[in-house]
Amino acid sequence: MRALGGEQVEEAVAGCVATLRTVVDRDWEGVDAAGLEWSCRHTAFHVAEDLIAYAGQLAGRAQDGYVPFEITLEEGTDNAGLLHVIETTGALFAATLRTTPRDVRAFHPYPFRSADREGFAAMGIAEVLLHTHDIAKSLGITYEPSEELAESVLTWLFPHVQPGPAPWPTLLWATGRGELPGRAPVTEWRWRNNLVIPTERLVLTGLRPAAARDLRLGGDGGFEWIDGGPYQGTRDAAEFMMKAYEAGVHRPEFGVFALVRRQDGRSVGGMGFHSAPDEDGRVEIGYDLVESARGQGYATEALRALAHWALARDDVQALFATVERDNTASQAVVTRAGFKKVSEEEEFAYELRRP
Repeated sequence: MRALGGEQVEEAVAGCVATLRTVVDRDWEGVDAAGLEWSCRHTAFHVAEDLIAYAGQLAGRAQDGYVPFEITLEEGTDNAGLLHVIETTGALFAATLRTTPRDVRAFHPYPFRSADREGFAAMGIAEVLLHTHDIAKSLGITYEPSEELAESVLTWLFPHVQPGPAPWPTLLWATGRGELPGRAPVTEWRWRNNLVIPTERLVLTGLRPAAARDLRLGGDGGFEWIDGGPYQGTRDAAEFMMKAYEAGVHRPEFGVFALVRRQDGRSVGGMGFHSAPDEDGRVEIGYDLVESARGQGYATEALRALAHWALARDDVQALFATVERDNTASQAVVTRAGFKKVSEEEEFAYELRRP
């Protein structure tokens, strides 16, 4: 799976600068960017601010808030100089992405108060693409990024948005900047970084649609797996998740998680929900481990953490799992995690209810 990082940031910045360089002689201060209350010049500077801020979050390993610094333009900086600032902050951000380990997460407020390296890359690319569009539209020039960049933003930051006929119009619609046939206009929106749930030895890392698609097609989903991984059950779960995403019914927090081992950053299995909770607040959990990771308590540890997270929500009343009759190891996992057997038909059914 192709990682999202410095190369894509540089591509987005290059497209922005090439587009806006054609109108550096125009008045950017006296014209508001399309759909915004900022001038085109302020919007362009905002792009540079975001790029350097995201670099700062990752480089500084910020955990509780934004790193307290800002940049300013020297008095008298013209539009060409401002584009140079965008190029420079983009280069600094790209360099930061290339030198940041994959497991690093830093503070970002929405929705789970952190983002990883790829999440920050996607947010930076989104800022560049969308605000270049806002400026170009107001100044009456044509701008359209590559479909690959637009699709990357959608599959990394908009897992709750059903794919449309083409990525760029879908991204514009999802951010309230355009129309899409058959869909109501968007008036409020936010992107969504993936959920992670830490345990003593693992990090349950929520799969984005891009990762799920890669797993479905036989790839590694962007993870390094221990020998023999990923197991077929994880690939099957990724396929179910992609079907929900493509149908527009995927709720990212009730998706699939890779079980990443803290000690070496390698994935040992997958765990997740079969769907979002039903009208009674019931939701099914499934899981599997790579064979060489079994018998070490990883599944029990992960299941306890995921169950605790789910049952702390108002929309979840009960979790259930089905286990084959001859799978005594899995029966022991759900039992140790607090589930009670409630049925013994073709498969054993287990349930864990909110206290």
